[in-house]
This record gives sequence, C-alpha cells and structure tokens, in this order.
Amino acid sequence: MKENYINRWTEQFPEQMEVRLDKRKKLEDLGSNPYKNNFKPETKFSELIEKYSHLAKEEIGETPTYKVAGRVLMVRDFGKAAFLQCDDGSQRFQLYVNKQATSEKGFAEYKLLDYGDIVYAEGDIFKTMKGELALNVREFTILTKSIRPLPEKFHGLTDAELRYRMRYVDMVMNPETREKLRMRSNIIRYIREYFYGKDFLEVETPMMHSVAGGATAKPFNTHHNALNMELFMRIAPELHLKRLIVGGYNKVFEMNRCFRNEGLSLKHNPEFTSIEFYWAYATYEDLINLTEELISGLAKNVIKADTVTFGEHEIKLTGPYARLTMREAVAKYTNSSMDQINDANFLRSLLEKTEIDRLKIKGSSWAKLLVLCFEELVEAKLIQPTFITEYPTEVSPLSRRNDENPEFVDRFEFFMNGWEVGNAFSELNNPTDQLDRFADQAVQKDQGDDEATDVDYDFVRALEYGMPPTAGQGIGIDRLVMILTNSSTIRDVILFPLLKKETFFSEEE
Repeated sequence: MKENYINRWTEQFPEQMEVRLDKRKKLEDLGSNPYKNNFKPETKFSELIEKYSHLAKEEIGETPTYKVAGRVLMVRDFGKAAFLQCDDGSQRFQLYVNKQATSEKGFAEYKLLDYGDIVYAEGDIFKTMKGELALNVREFTILTKSIRPLPEKFHGLTDAELRYRMRYVDMVMNPETREKLRMRSNIIRYIREYFYGKDFLEVETPMMHSVAGGATAKPFNTHHNALNMELFMRIAPELHLKRLIVGGYNKVFEMNRCFRNEGLSLKHNPEFTSIEFYWAYATYEDLINLTEELISGLAKNVIKADTVTFGEHEIKLTGPYARLTMREAVAKYTNSSMDQINDANFLRSLLEKTEIDRLKIKGSSWAKLLVLCFEELVEAKLIQPTFITEYPTEVSPLSRRNDENPEFVDRFEFFMNGWEVGNAFSELNNPTDQLDRFADQAVQKDQGDDEATDVDYDFVRALEYGMPPTAGQGIGIDRLVMILTNSSTIRDVILFPLLKKETFFSEEE
C-alpha cells in the first residue's frame, strides 16, 4: 500500500525534523502557508553590497524599501531581535529582525524560523555599530519551511562523497562550489559564442547509435523494445557530424554528452561533455590556430588572467603554444636521438624500465610502441599547452594519411597539465581507405577487443557520395574546466557525477 512507502521514509526522521514539522504545523495554525508562492524579490544582495558597502554609516541615510529573498544560513537571536545571515544565490547578507520595527505577523513567523528556511523580507538599509550592512526588516515571512536540517552551520558539508551525492546541499553550504560550477557555465557559453562568431552551425545528433563508432571505447548497450533492436549510447558524435559535411554544411559543431562504459578516475566520468566541430576545406593546421585562439580567448574574457594555477604548476594560457611531433616529444623527454626513436627494439627497452604490462610490449608494432612510450614517459610532463602532431596511421583509424609519409596521419592532440584535452585531424574522406580501416577494427573486435568498433557501412556509403576535404576536432569540456578552475577531480566540475547507488533502507526492511 502507498502508506508503506511513505511510512518507511518518515519513520526514520530524527528528533530535529520532528521539531521542524511541529513548527510547520504552527505556521499553518497562524494561517501562513509554509510553502508560499507569488512573493517576488526585486533586488539581489550583491546589488545592495555594490551600492552601499563603500559608504560610511552616516552616509547611508534614508533608503528605499527593498524586497529580498534568500535561504537563512545562520541565526543570532537576542530574544526581541535577531540577525539572520541569508544567501540569495548572488551573495550573503544580513537581515535584522526587531520586534519593534517588524510587523507583528512577521515577527511571529520569525519565531518559527529554522536555519535553512527560505524567507522573504522588505525593509531599508543601514550599517551596524560594527560597520556591517544589513536590511532593517519591516515585513517578514517564511516562504519555504525546511524540515531537514542543513549540516553544521559554520563548517558546511565537508564529506566528499556526501558533497557529490547531495550536490544541492553542497551548493548551499559551500559557495565556492557554486562559483566553480557557474564558471563552468561561463566557459561553455564563451565557447558556444566563439563558434557562432566563426559561422559554425550548432547541431544535435543522435545519442543512441545502431553502430558504436567515432572513437575507440567500450560503449553502453541498451535495447529498443518497439524495434527489437540493440543500440549503443554514443561514444562520440563524429560520424554523424561528418555525414552533415557530406550533406552540405561546411561548418558544424555539437556540444553535448558522450558515454563510455569505462572505469571512474580523477579524470574520467562515464558520461562527459565534449565539443566536436568539423570544418570543410580546412586542415588540422587550421585547427591548431583555432584552438590556440579559443584557449587564449577564454583566458582573456572568462578567466581574466594570462595564467592559471593547477596544483603546483603555473600554466600559461596565452599563445604561442609549443608544437612537437610525437617522435620529437619522445626523443626530447627520454634524452634520445631520432634514430633511436625509429628503432622498435630501443622503444621496447625504454618501456621495459616502466611498470607497463610486458605482454603489451612483446607483441606490439613500432607504431604502438611509440604511442606507449609517449603515453608512459611523456604525457605527464606536458604541463604547458602543447600540440603533439604526426601520429602513426596504425593508431588513427579515422585520420587522413599524410601525403608525403603515409605511415603517419595529419593529426594533433592538445595537452595541458599533462592531460589530453583535445584531439584533431584532417579527416579521412577516401571511402576505400576508410572501409579498409573499419575492417581492421572489426577484426580486432572479433578477436576480443571490446573497445574496437564494427564497420559502419552507412558512413562508408556517405563517403562514397563525396566529402570535401575537412578538418575536425573534439575537446573535453570537463577536463578543460578542471584545469581552468584548479579542480583536482572531474567530480568537482560536474553537477551530478555518477556514484554508486545509494541504499536508503536496510535489507531487513
């Protein structure tokens, strides 16, 4: 029965909640709805601070009546008067409730207040004897009664697991969390406007794919009942975006979610946000210039600084950025010569000094050994913004071969803070070459590689109609925001990161 579901929840309420429920009942007895509507604040606390904080107490004088609302985070009660610290999402501010100045009904409601309640007040501005701004409250009412107590008032929510699970409480108690996530929104807004300014068309492509493709990753599987069809949550929007280039859109981008059925780490969440963009008649070198301009623009217009600090590193965001081929990077950071880097046995000897799985070393080609050396010995050292170019064709199934040296592709990855932030290349538009590389991937999948992809025959068909020479790139938004906000874990920059399912009741229940 319905009551069973309700009772098993309410039976767990601690005494503090029972006290608050009793106050809610008393509010109702006063004829005051504890969940009111149609009260509209007209002024933000931040506006009051900007207007009056620089004035001396005697300079403020008589002010207009201001209408404000916010959540009460602290109460200093003196019996017939009290100071309430409130947060309206823009700033924290004091309300001064006084029995003589506040209406009788308003003061009666104040007496039923708990910290965490959302309140509405009208009054004028003054400065206290200590020089603190406050609103001298004339009218006061509780808009929303909070029946569950917030964490301890002065220290906020500090348990990391609880912060991510109850992000709504984290944001109430820790303003820095709210500011960091607001910065994420500002970064995303700037990126969107940047691409609008470059005449790119924003599009939305499917989240469910019949063929998992566009990246090397293990997908999430799902099932469509009506069509009786297995589907995959997309691992990348790449192949659909390139279909749009075939269709005649010359500049497209999509900023949206991707899903990869992989482990969690400080830099990985199974669902994440990326931007992918494709530009007809451009090359990967054009995208190097675009990326440098985009990141430098973020520094100037959003971060408002030439550098950011991440941990112990100072990262310079303004260009020009370093550019190295993968072989040059491995040679530089292992103090080796280019002749040595071109020798597979030498690369094996470098990897044998690491903790990497020996089976990966034993059967790998020179191309894969080079990539392993780069990943194991170089990546973490690329702290300053760096473009790594000239990737082996063998590890780049969607990239265009270099005309002068077909063993390599026209590709770069962009690194900051030792992390890959972006991946770009001149796109492969030869359908015969693409089919051949898809077939290689399919064989690897048949042999047990759950990150390899099937052949997307429809995409091959699209290329057979002809795709203009095109450059495309993907940028991981979450990682970029982590670096720009000095966040040590991806969970800090995602509103609701994936966590293990919470158990609300014991198994006996």
